[in-house]
Formats: sequence, C-alpha cells, structure tokens
Amino acid sequence: MSTQDLVPSPVGPVDVEQAEAALVERYPRLVRIAYLVLPPALGRNRRVLTAHALVQRSLPRRRVPGPAVPGPRRDEDAVDPGYAYVRGEVLRQALVAGLPLRRLALPRRAQFPPLLPHVWGLRLFPRVGGADELALDQRLSRLSGPGRAAYVLRGLERQGDPEVLRVLAAAGVEDPAAALAEADALDATEDLDDPAAPGALPPGDGAARVGEQGGPGRAGISDDAGFLGGAGRPHGTDGVGGRPGRAGLPGREGGPTSPGAVTGRAERVGEQSGRGRADGTGAGPTGTAGMPGGPAGTHIPGRDGLATRSGGPGRAAGHPGGASGAGRDAAPDGPGPAATGAHLDPSPARPGRLSGAALLESDEFDPCALQARPTDLVRRRQHARAAFVAVVALVVCGALLGLPGDGWGRNGAAAPSYARNPAAETALDPGAVKRVGADVWPGATRQDFSVWPARGGLTGDTALLRRALAVWARPGGAVRSSATPGTPVGPPMGPPQLLFAGRVDAMRVVLFHDGLRAVRYAEPVEGTAGAALDFARTDAADAVGAAALVVSRASGNVRYLTAPWVRDTAVRDLLAPARAPRPLVRDADGVTDPVPSPARAAGACARWNALQVRDGSGLRLLTDLGELAPARLLWGSPAAPVDATGTEAREAWARTACQLAAVEGHGVRSVSAWRFARQPLPEGAGHGTWVCTRAETWRGTGSRVLAQFLVPSPGVPAALAARSEGSPACGVRDPRVLAGVLWQAPGGGWYVLAAGSPDFTSLETSGGVKSRSEGPLLAVRAKPGARADLTGTLRDGARRTALR
Repeated sequence: MSTQDLVPSPVGPVDVEQAEAALVERYPRLVRIAYLVLPPALGRNRRVLTAHALVQRSLPRRRVPGPAVPGPRRDEDAVDPGYAYVRGEVLRQALVAGLPLRRLALPRRAQFPPLLPHVWGLRLFPRVGGADELALDQRLSRLSGPGRAAYVLRGLERQGDPEVLRVLAAAGVEDPAAALAEADALDATEDLDDPAAPGALPPGDGAARVGEQGGPGRAGISDDAGFLGGAGRPHGTDGVGGRPGRAGLPGREGGPTSPGAVTGRAERVGEQSGRGRADGTGAGPTGTAGMPGGPAGTHIPGRDGLATRSGGPGRAAGHPGGASGAGRDAAPDGPGPAATGAHLDPSPARPGRLSGAALLESDEFDPCALQARPTDLVRRRQHARAAFVAVVALVVCGALLGLPGDGWGRNGAAAPSYARNPAAETALDPGAVKRVGADVWPGATRQDFSVWPARGGLTGDTALLRRALAVWARPGGAVRSSATPGTPVGPPMGPPQLLFAGRVDAMRVVLFHDGLRAVRYAEPVEGTAGAALDFARTDAADAVGAAALVVSRASGNVRYLTAPWVRDTAVRDLLAPARAPRPLVRDADGVTDPVPSPARAAGACARWNALQVRDGSGLRLLTDLGELAPARLLWGSPAAPVDATGTEAREAWARTACQLAAVEGHGVRSVSAWRFARQPLPEGAGHGTWVCTRAETWRGTGSRVLAQFLVPSPGVPAALAARSEGSPACGVRDPRVLAGVLWQAPGGGWYVLAAGSPDFTSLETSGGVKSRSEGPLLAVRAKPGARADLTGTLRDGARRTALR
C-alpha cells in the first residue's frame, strides 16, 4: 500500500512535519528494519537500495488522521506517533516487496527495483560480520516476510508479543500469530545452539563462533546492541565491559545478577543465562517475559527513541512483571541489585555469547555503513555496447514508424523527403500557395485556370494543404496515383495555384494548378487508407478547356467543378439527340450534383451522358473520358469545327458516341467528328455516310483517328471502318482521309465500299478484290470475307493508302 493511502494512525494523528522529523532522526533504524525484513534472495546490493527507497517513500503527503474512537491508553502508546506511523509504512512496503510477482495479479510498486536511490557502476553492501551474523542471516532467510518482521520487532524494537501482533496486523499481515510462532521457532533454534540452554548441543559438537570462547568473566566483549550475557557485571551498566548505559538506556543486568529470567522461549537481548540459569529461569521474585514481581519504576526514554522502563509493573506489550524492550529491571545508578529480592549468583560466569536479537544491531545488518565494489567490468562493457546498438536501432525504428504510412501525420501519406533546397521547400509550403480572388476573372484578358478563384470550405486547412503538397511531391506506396499520358508527375517547380479545397462526398479534395498540370489530391474523411493523386495536363487551356474539372468519382458517378464564368449546367444524353437536356444543380462553390459517368459504364452502350455548359458566348458540350479535364465535343470540317450542339451534330454523335470508349484515358482535349463523304449504296439501299472522328490530346501527339460508316437506318450504330494512332489524317494539317468496308446489301449481296475526302480523284482496290473508280467513291461486288488493299490518288498526283 502506498503512503498516499493514508489509513488512520493507530497511535494518534500524525502531521507531515512530525513524520518527517521522525524519519530523519531515526533514518538509520528504519533502514535497518527494512533491510532485515526484505527477503535475502534479493541480494545485498538490491536490499540496500530497496531499503533506502522504502524508507524514503514512507513519508505521508498530508496529515494522517487518528482513530475515530480512541481506545484505552497502552504502555506502547508512549512511542512517538510519527515514528510509529513511518515504521508501519516501512514494514508494510517491505512485506509487499517480498511477495512474488504473479501473472494475473497487478504488480505493486514495492515489488519492482527502486528508481531512486540508484547507483551506477558500483555494488554497495554492508560490512561483513562474523560467523554469528552469517548464521543469523541464513536462519532469517528461511523465515517468511512476516516471520522476519516479528523477529525484528521483538529483537530490534524490544516489543512484547501483543504489540508485535498489533503492529503486524496494522502492516497487513493476514496471520500475525503464525508470524510470531516463526520468530519463536528461530529463538528456540538459538537456544539449542547455546551450550548453557537445556537440550543444547555439547560444546564439542559444533564449530566455535565469535564470542563463544570459554573462560570466565567476558565482561569486556561488546556489541552494537550493547548487551552481553556475562558474569560479574556491575549494576547500572549496559552489560558491555562495565560501560554505563548507552543512548539513555538504563543499566541492564545479565548473567547471575539478572533480576529475572525468561521461561519457555529463546534468549532475548540482555537475557543471557549465567551459571545460575542453567534451567532457563533466574532466581528472585522479579523477572521478564511475563514473570510477576517487577517493582514499579519510572519511564526512561530508550535508545533510538524507543521507550524502556526500569522495573515497571509489566512489559510494554502487556506482559506483567517485565520491562519494555528487553524486559529487565535495573537500577539507574549504583552497584546494588536491580530489584528487591534479586538473586545474585557469585559463581563464575559461563562463556559469553551474542544472542540473535543482539546481532540485529551489528554492522552486518547496517545498510547505512556500506562498502563499495565495482560491478562486472567486462559484462558492463558488453552491456554498454549492446545498449548503444539498441538505442541506434530504436532511433531508426522510431524514424521509420514516424514516416507516413496508414496515418495522416504532418505529411500524410507522403514518402520520405529526398530533396532539401529552398525552392523545393517553398513549393511545398502551404502558406505560399497562390490564391486568386473571386473578383479577378471578370477583368482578366484571358479566361483559363489562372483566373479561377480558390473555392471550397477547406481552403484555410493548412494541415490538409501540407499533406496534399507533400504527397504531390513524394507519393508513398499506399497512394493510388494516375496520370494522363505525357503528363509529368514530379513536384511543382514553385508554389502552385489553389483551385479548390473542400469536402466532396466522403472525401477531402484539393485541386491545384501549376500552369502545366491540374492535380487532384483526395483523402477519406474517415479512416486513414485510400489517398489518391491524379495528374492531368491542361497547358494552353482556353475558356472552354478550363470550363470544368472532375472533382469527385464515387459509385460510378462524377461531380464537376465548373469555372466561375459558367452560367448554368445541364446533362445531355448523346444517344438520345431529340431528348431535352436535364438541368444540373451546382452548389455555391460551383460543384455539380453527381452524374452517372460514361467512363465507368459497364456492359452495352445504352447511355452516354455529356455535360452541357453555357458561358458568355454559347453552349458547350463536354464529356468525361476518365480524366480530370473533360473533353470538348466538336462537329464539322477540321478547318472550322464548332461545338456539337446543333441538330445534325447531335444526330451524328448519337450513332458514334459509343466509339468514344476507344479514346478513354489518353489525355484527350477535344474530339471532333466530320462527315467527309456521302455514298449511294448498291441495290437501291439508300445512302451511306462516312464520318471521321479525331481525338486531339493536350500534349499535341498521340492523336487517334477513327473512320466510321453509317448505314441509312438511324437507329443502327456506326461501324468502325479504320483506326489509326498518331496519324495527321482528318486534322487541320492533313484533312484528307480514305477508308473502306465490306458491306452486305439488304438483298444478300456483298460489296466492297470505299470513300475518300473530296481531294481524292480516283480509288483503286487490289488483292482479293480488284477494281478502279474515278472520283472519291467506290463500290464493287465481292465475296463474303474478301480482303482488298485500297489506295487513292489525290489531285496533285500523290497516292495515299487507306487509314490504318
């Protein structure tokens, strides 16, 4: 139990200052108690440090209350309440420290090695004693913690049995009586070792110990406890070479002049038998350990603050006829007997010997008088190297764990930084991001992404912008990244322009533009997985090319962020040209409602939604091709295409829109369709239409060209006649195109049909089908599955092959 759990003091209220004074004054005694009660298995070095730590932790934090109902006053209540409380806390913690650690039990603080005091590079232990001290230490190690506490309280604190029971119970011992019985058993073992005690071993049966040399009159042998069993000691001395009583103790008597004796228990401090005590009992009407007859005496403070009594009416713990502590009746002065009727045996004294209780005061058990030795130097060096390696590994692991992984830290899902220079740092500084005001675009000389204002509810979220910039510069392995062909994915050259930062659906989305690219960063609002980074090239964008950007894709739907000059938006199904467009709602930031995306449609081509926007100059038709920037749809000759909003354009796109899937994800900027020929069909089947579709990219290269043939039936989709990538055909540079198909007439006949742009003067087929025609059209009968090579002659005499 910690001293913070302030249980009422059994001896009265205790102030913090009172407990501190007792702890400082009796510090060596308290540390000795803790050292003796701690289990010897801890080792002497740890026992020393733990004993000091337990005593230093025993000071209460606030005033300790006394019992609610004071009990009858006892003799032991003369002990200082502060000392009694601190001693109880020391015993309580020392007993807890001796308990084993259990798997399911919550460990206590005293069971761990102390943090303070702590010594590095040295081992501390008390001074080494003799054979008696070693034997006592071995016997104490066989006792339980409560048993050692009971032995220490009786032998070192001079307490009687009732007081020992009470102190042990207050310290949390479950069975104080069993602990006292253990101490009695240890005392009985000492009696067996005493040659003068009944039943003891003969002197020749055991090794001689310090203080056991034969000869009369060992009044000169001394001990820290100050009590020896000897012969002929004068009254009024402490029993050590005739010295006066130490530390305020009255003179103790021993041997043949003892006024009393102990019956049925091992010798105690000052209770050594003389020749007249061979049976374990002394002569005279007065005695100790419950022997009646002790005269009343005055209370004299004992050594180390313990109270002793000179000839009191009974022992401090309640034994009648004995003095507190060692239970002696001695006169404070003079050589006379200690009590009336004391039996003085004039016979020579038996060989003197230190009792176990007296040995508790020896230097062997003094954790304040210490010796120092070094630890294992070789092992310490090995441990130092191992600790250094562990620290380095810990630092490396901490650095790796601190890097962005699944969490949105300072840089989110960004990879480790690999470049440190002022320009790169400025480009990634969220405070340096360019922001355009909402009033700039109306007066600008051009309308493109450079005049888009910063919009969205999270434009002030610096942490979000920092993560977005860091991931842009160093996308981690967990980031889903995409880029249109030919779009660089490196970090910005300088601070980019912020177009949008806000919450869309379940994502936080940030849109940047750096003059060359539009960059979209998205992260989930909830959770830490699923960051996405998309790049799209948007250089040289005009007002229509900068009319909208894709801000979100979720569940097959797409949301657009429209330019500030877009007045209204609508959705038009290209496959239903006669159907009116459906209005599309936008919020205050210009974000549209979700629209089913044709780029994510699966299965048959049953619907193709296009975004229709109206700006200051008219209607524009845009379509999502799986990129950030939607592609513009045009109609007309390559020299002068217009937006595909007219009736003829819508009807043509209704039959060719499904072919747009062939150009998805290729960085397409615009797609234009052109009817380059109209051909009468054999067998009177009507007129067929030849359409050339060209997809231009933002990068200028990689354009795709499709040649399609439309039969007279308006509900039949166009048939793909030829496809080419990177060809200049059907474009501004080279508007000429030539294509052919194998067609079956309604009557069942098969024909090779070919058509060229108006610049062709003749067409010719070879291979499986051989034929020649004047003009840009050709129709020749063929067999099913026939293959033919098609060439044409231009007006300047140049020959061209069919689109492939």
